[in-house]
Amino acid sequence: MIRVAVDAMGGDRAPEEIVAGALEARTSELEPILFGPAGIDTGGLELVETTSVIAMGEKPAEAVRAKPDSSLVAANRAVGEGGADAVVSAGNTGAMLGAGLLEIRRLKGVLRPAIAVVIPARRGASVLIDAGANADARPEHLLQFAHMGAVFAEEVLGRRSPEVRLLSIGEEPEKGNQLTLEAHALLRESTLNFAGNTEARELLRFAADVVVTDGFTGNVALKLLEGTIMELLDALREEIGASSRGKLGGLLIRPAARRLRDGLDPDTHGGAYLLGLRGLSVIAHGNSSRTAIANAIRLAARGVEHRVVDRLFERMVVDSARPEVPDQAR
Repeated sequence: MIRVAVDAMGGDRAPEEIVAGALEARTSELEPILFGPAGIDTGGLELVETTSVIAMGEKPAEAVRAKPDSSLVAANRAVGEGGADAVVSAGNTGAMLGAGLLEIRRLKGVLRPAIAVVIPARRGASVLIDAGANADARPEHLLQFAHMGAVFAEEVLGRRSPEVRLLSIGEEPEKGNQLTLEAHALLRESTLNFAGNTEARELLRFAADVVVTDGFTGNVALKLLEGTIMELLDALREEIGASSRGKLGGLLIRPAARRLRDGLDPDTHGGAYLLGLRGLSVIAHGNSSRTAIANAIRLAARGVEHRVVDRLFERMVVDSARPEVPDQAR
């Protein structure tokens, strides 16, 4: 039985949609455990009572320290203490990072945890890492992100010898800022299946199995993709409904449009792994529906089944021959 701690109060639609998603994900082999205040309707799921909530607008580090009995921190603590195999929250991303470092702790050998998100590309899903955990990063961090992303692609997406590319402003190795130039050199000399640079315009086509970048660039790219997809789908829907001819055409293309929407919908994968911790942490979008929450819980369970944390540890140990780099954030 895989037990997933779920922050019932995280996200814009909490707790109703969170509980509904947890109930949808529940199986004979997967048991969500809700963390939230007494009195919420859990539909029969186990509830660990908490006394406070970390809001989206709160300063993450301060909130994590000031609210140790919040639903988000308590859910992370359950993983750190062995009471759950993974944690899922649609709450404050910074607080999830802070609580993960405090309660679950960083995996030995990992310099910085990173957010790995699945990009629903047309020719197959790919992994974007880092998608927002580290606004500032160094070349050696990007090298580790690439290793972590490769483990994700192998264990969760089933890719053998995943191809890794570095997000930059051009495919040529001499293009990019100082960070990408130095990271390119490290990646080229690594044991990874590194295929060079890629540009952001390739992300929705399928740039590579793993696309590595710093958290600032990755988060900007991710939100641009999400906004573009939503606007295009909404615009298509409006155009179809604007005239009788459009409505007739809409009936004909409805199956294809539904497949396209489902393929590009972020809810399909539900969340993103926060990789580099001693336990599995999945961060869902703040506006997650019950479907997204259910899929985020399933994503967490797949990571447990495929021993993602153990595989990351093995990869970091193998790569530990590189000189240890002091990290101000430790």
